[in-house]
Amino acid sequence: MVVLGIDPGTASTGFGVVEGVGSRLRSLDGGVIATAAGIPLELRLADIHARIGELLDEHAPDAVAIEELYFGANARTAFAVGQARGVVLLAAGQRGIPTRSYTPQQVKGAVCGSGRADKDQVARMVAQLLGLSKLPHPDHASDALAVAICDVNRAPLARAVGRL
Repeated sequence: MVVLGIDPGTASTGFGVVEGVGSRLRSLDGGVIATAAGIPLELRLADIHARIGELLDEHAPDAVAIEELYFGANARTAFAVGQARGVVLLAAGQRGIPTRSYTPQQVKGAVCGSGRADKDQVARMVAQLLGLSKLPHPDHASDALAVAICDVNRAPLARAVGRL
């Protein structure tokens, strides 16, 4: 099973592609789609959509896993993240690829065993689970790999429950 994990944002959208074979996990790709602050929002979103489309076409994942919105104190940031999420979901929908969403707490719990883990702990566990020689960088890429790991590890249970 191959999953494209996404940590959405208009300035930086993290992505991570993880393959799960049995109980083994392997990183196939990861990084950040960065857009410049001075560019109009619609062009930034178009860039994110195009790059996600390229990743979907290149890796042909079985699913896209995306982090849900975190409504902190800044509603403006939440709306921007929601727009980035929307173009990712659109790219997956255009290709008929199923998507699943996870809260930050679900992701941290799946990767670290605690929904309150900090970013450094998540990065260390991602590196360990994927057998990486160094921590994934930047944080958005590490978070996206964690989202993909969360989905790969939860997919067998979801399929089993779906058959009941």
